[in-house]
Amino acid sequence: MTLMSIVSVRYFAAASDAAGREQEELVLDANATLGTLRTELLRRYGDPMARVLRSGSFLVDGIARCDAAHPLGRQVDVLPPFAGG
Repeated sequence: MTLMSIVSVRYFAAASDAAGREQEELVLDANATLGTLRTELLRRYGDPMARVLRSGSFLVDGIARCDAAHPLGRQVDVLPPFAGG
């Protein structure tokens, strides 16, 4: 039997547009990684989310993470690229 965990995913700006929502809870394998989440988001939301993920970023429990092998925490924020100035 595979252990599962619930991950709260929040989407901001273009990520929210791509997902069609601001937040959702996903049930993923307890050993899921950031790479697992990326794959699931691409499966669910296709090209619009792919555009966001190409240059966007993730906060895992409030800390910026980019390593696909990084384990997921309880909350992941999906952030689009930000314009600087």
